[in-house]
Amino acid sequence: MRALLNGGFADLHHPDQWALDHVRDSAVRQEYETMVSQMLDAVDFMRTIQAEEASSTRHVDMFSSHEGLILDYEQAMTRKIGDKWYNLGAHFLWIGDRTRQLDGAHIEYFRGIANPIGIKVGPSTKESELVELIRKLNPQKEPGKITLITRYGVSKVQELLPKHIKAVQAAGLKVVWCSDPMHGNTEVTSSGIKTRRFDNILKELSLAFTIHKDHGSKLGGVHFELTGDGVTECIGGSMEMAEGDLQQNYQSFCDPRLNYEQSLDMAFLISKIFEQSRKSESAADGNPRKRKEVSQ
Repeated sequence: MRALLNGGFADLHHPDQWALDHVRDSAVRQEYETMVSQMLDAVDFMRTIQAEEASSTRHVDMFSSHEGLILDYEQAMTRKIGDKWYNLGAHFLWIGDRTRQLDGAHIEYFRGIANPIGIKVGPSTKESELVELIRKLNPQKEPGKITLITRYGVSKVQELLPKHIKAVQAAGLKVVWCSDPMHGNTEVTSSGIKTRRFDNILKELSLAFTIHKDHGSKLGGVHFELTGDGVTECIGGSMEMAEGDLQQNYQSFCDPRLNYEQSLDMAFLISKIFEQSRKSESAADGNPRKRKEVSQ
């Protein structure tokens, strides 16, 4: 993977080569093409001021992650380095929504390793339980140690995410917030196929951005299940994947993934959310009455 990335796979100098033929709506395609053009202008500007080589436009850092589910396996991958224990099977491990019991074996294992840790937070997570869990896994309040990966579903995110944000803030805990809009939006079609709807995934993610902003918090990451292959596992997107298309190339043995086109859609739409947020803050910054609020 590192060889692939260092070989130019993540190079942003040729976004014009990204395939947009799948976008059926002409207005959406024009919007995507405008974003690509803006990216090319930015890269050209960096080249002009000779800042290009010092930038991250040609490569990205790659870190590995997985759920720490099978404890026998995780124990076999654990080594003592200096005076701390690390799981060397991944940089970052997370605890699943079904294995986060305070008195369970998974929490006992995770509190003993120095890796950064993720915690899946779902509809069944109580606020008091979440606070106690964070304190148990990070008693020293080490910055960056804990990432909360929220997975509610589009129908529950507005009810539950604010409660969890407030509970963590009230306890004075510092965490990284990450949205997983995939798992809470899984459904089964009338023909028995497990799938997810692009619109529901996007809506939960958009709501997460808004809720964090409204509560003085920040969304620090997103979690998607995706592939660069042309699978047909999720409904919707600019290619207008329909339920009847799912059987064409459904390959997953577990969870349905966004395909190449849907993943590109999601990247563009996240960029759009950031752009709208930037414009909103810029407008507020120009208003003397709102400058203090934006600064905070």
